[in-house]
Amino acid sequence: MTDRVKTSIYVDRKLWEKLKAYARSKNMEISRLLEELIREELDSEIADILSELVDERFAELDFEPVRAKGSVSSLVREIRDEAAGLS
Repeated sequence: MTDRVKTSIYVDRKLWEKLKAYARSKNMEISRLLEELIREELDSEIADILSELVDERFAELDFEPVRAKGSVSSLVREIRDEAAGLS
């Protein structure tokens, strides 16, 4: 079980009743529904922040694939070794 906290909040009564009805229609506990809504909002916020950090020039790659002339195994090995600091 996850670590949970009990809290009190103030919510408009009509909105709360609609949320409870919605949770019932989904056969969900209201706590679970609220957790999902909070996660979705936070995930959306993080995605927005990350998209602002990405330079749009690099957001989409535009290239033409090329055909390898022969085996590329030695080239892949060389690149891996270089990345690992072995060369």
